[in-house]
Amino acid sequence: MKIGFDAKRAFFNNTGLGNYSRTLIKSLVKYYPDNQYILYSPKPIENSTFADIQNFKNVTVKTPQTRFQKLFSGSLWRSLQLGSSIKDDQLDIYHGLSHELPRNIHRSRPQTKSIVTIHDLIFLRYPELYSKIDTFIYRQKWKHACQQADKVIAISEQTKNDIIEFLGIEASKIEVVYQSCHPSFYDYDDAIFLQHGLFKQDNIEVPYNLPEEYLLYVGSITERKNLLTIAKALNIMKGSLNPHLVVIGNGGDYKQKVVDYLQQHDLQNSVTFLNNIPNEHLPNIYRKALAMVYPSLFEGFGIPIIEALFSRTPVITSDNDCSCFREAAGEGALYVKPLDAEELARAMEEAMCDGATRIQLMAAGWNHVQQFRQEEVADKMMGVYQEMP
Repeated sequence: MKIGFDAKRAFFNNTGLGNYSRTLIKSLVKYYPDNQYILYSPKPIENSTFADIQNFKNVTVKTPQTRFQKLFSGSLWRSLQLGSSIKDDQLDIYHGLSHELPRNIHRSRPQTKSIVTIHDLIFLRYPELYSKIDTFIYRQKWKHACQQADKVIAISEQTKNDIIEFLGIEASKIEVVYQSCHPSFYDYDDAIFLQHGLFKQDNIEVPYNLPEEYLLYVGSITERKNLLTIAKALNIMKGSLNPHLVVIGNGGDYKQKVVDYLQQHDLQNSVTFLNNIPNEHLPNIYRKALAMVYPSLFEGFGIPIIEALFSRTPVITSDNDCSCFREAAGEGALYVKPLDAEELARAMEEAMCDGATRIQLMAAGWNHVQQFRQEEVADKMMGVYQEMP
C-alpha cells in the first residue's frame, strides 16, 4: 500500500501529539516495510529535531514546492492544497494523525481511503479552559474530519465515547487503537524482573543534580494537569517524609501559581523543575523515581503513564469516571480523587514506603502495559488499514 500522513507534528512538535505521530509512523515503517509511506510537512524539515524519520528507505517527505503552495505553507496548505498532492501521489490511504483531514480529499481522489485520529475532546468536556472562539473552531474542525473520514481512530475507549456523545458519530465508524511510547522505555535487560517480579535497577545514572529518592511529574504545567494539588500534598507531608518532586515540563501563568505556592509554604527546595530534557535521558529519570504522580483532571490517554509502567515505576493517578486512566494504567497504579490533596499525600506515602505495594504495582503494571508495545499498536493499526473496503 501507499500510505500518507499529515506529518506536521511528527517533525515540529516535541510533546504529546508529536510523540504519537513519530511513534506510530516509525512503528509502521519498521514492522510493515513493504508499504510506501509519504509524510506531508507544511514546511521544510531541515531544521527539525526529528528529521531522522526521512532516513528510512520506504519513507518520502513532501513539502510545498511551487510559489503558490508556499504562500499557503501553514494550515491552509494542509487544509486546501494537500488534496492535489494526495491525487498526484495516488495514495491508497491518507491518515490525519491529529484531528484534521484536507477538506477536499474525496473530491481530489475518491479512491483514497481517509482516516483521522481523535486524541481527546477536552475542549468540550472542560470548555471553561478554552476561549469560546477556540472551542467553536475546534468543534467544527473535529466534527468535519470525523464526518468526512472513512474511519475514525480513537486513542482510548473514553475518547470513543466522547466522539459519540459530543460529535454524534456512529460507533461503528470508530476504532480504538491505543498509543505506544518510545522503545527505549522497555528495551533493556529485564530478565531478572521477568523471572522474579522483584527487579528494579539501583545503579541508574542521570546527568542532573537529583536526589537519590524522588517522585516524578511529567507533563505540561497547566491547570488541567493539576500540579498545584501535588504541591499541596507535599505541604501536608512536610515535616515527616519530606519527599522531593522532580517536574519535567513547562508552563506559563499556572506554573507561576505553583511556584508562588511553593515559596509561600517554604517548599521551593522540595521541587526540581526540568525542561527540554533530551529524549535519551528520560528513561533513566523514570526508572530512578519512586513513583510517577499524575493527578490530571482529564486526558485522552496519558503517555507518561505507560512510560512509567514500562520503566517499572509505580503510578499514582486520577480515579475519574470519565477519563482514560484505568485504561492506561490497569492494576499498576494507585487511584485518587485528583483534587483531594490529603488522599494524594496518603498515596504518595504508600508508594514511597510500602514495599509490598510497590512490588505489586510494578509487576501488575508491567503485565498490563505489554499491550502498548510498538509492535502491538502497529499491528492493530495496520489491521484497520487492511480492512478498509
